[in-house]
Amino acid sequence: MEYTDTRVREHSEHYYVRLSQAATVPELETLRGEFLGKTGIIAGLMAALKDMSPEEKRRLGPEYNYFKRSAQEAFDLKHQALMGASPQQGAGKSRPLDVTSYALRMPRGSLHPITLVTQRLEDIFISMGFDVVDGPEVEIDEINFEALNIPADHPARDMQDTFWLDIPRMLLRTHTSTVQVRSMRSQQPPLAVVSLGRAYRNEATDASHDFIFSQCEGLYIDKKVSMAHLIGVLRTYLQALFQKETLQVRIRPSYFPFVEPGIEVDMTCPFCASGCSVCKQSRWIELGGAGLVHPNVLRASGINPDEYSGFAWGFGLTRLCMLLYAIDDIRLLHSGRIDFLRQF
Repeated sequence: MEYTDTRVREHSEHYYVRLSQAATVPELETLRGEFLGKTGIIAGLMAALKDMSPEEKRRLGPEYNYFKRSAQEAFDLKHQALMGASPQQGAGKSRPLDVTSYALRMPRGSLHPITLVTQRLEDIFISMGFDVVDGPEVEIDEINFEALNIPADHPARDMQDTFWLDIPRMLLRTHTSTVQVRSMRSQQPPLAVVSLGRAYRNEATDASHDFIFSQCEGLYIDKKVSMAHLIGVLRTYLQALFQKETLQVRIRPSYFPFVEPGIEVDMTCPFCASGCSVCKQSRWIELGGAGLVHPNVLRASGINPDEYSGFAWGFGLTRLCMLLYAIDDIRLLHSGRIDFLRQF
């Protein structure tokens, strides 16, 4: 910057000459006290601003601030150079602490609660021998529906309000079961995979529903797989997630096109022993669907259902997150509200 104020120009020239001549840390600290200290030359220039006219403040204020900032930056570079070149010279010495100086308050971020739950689940499933897999969120109709035993005329399509794209037969995936299909087509059994990611459904938003949500889906394919294996895996991972060994699961018969038989899975409420508002006084909380993989699904992915069987489940990861952190409104998770995210 070209200084228009004579005093700043003279002080600047004098300062940089002294700075270049300083050969030791003590010499540098003496210079700092003369120019950068709270009673130094630069502090005196800044104090003089308050007695100036508005016109002078507008003209000279930027010059004074630039001189102050550039002088401090040059001092820091020189100090680092001296300390690096002569460590024994600065051993045991440190820059004096100016308790009146302004300290920048650096804002701290945190991981999103969905990310926190995802990481916990990944750790749990990896410890159980599952591979964590991922797939595209934009899918083709054949993988999202037909490979999962949901043909074009199947009534189950009406249960999933789909976001269709302008590209024919392309959509935003309605569940992460698509990753299971891709895994079965790319790997030979036995295989144990879990997919955790976003899914999309075109539905109204309220405290418990959103058009974007996260799912946790698992798949295990091997010989002689039974429902007992499924229940054991579900109980183990839920107990680990909620860190409650007494937590139990309950199954109810249900229907899903991609499993046979299909079940609905509930777990005992992790927050109470006799009923509360979370479980609606029932002591049970509904989690999602599961079952033994339908032979048609295995066949569509090139696996012989006469030789192999398997189980699969699909729970709302968003729902698990809300339960784990006692979040009562799903819309908070995508609100971007700082006061909400600071809790995590």
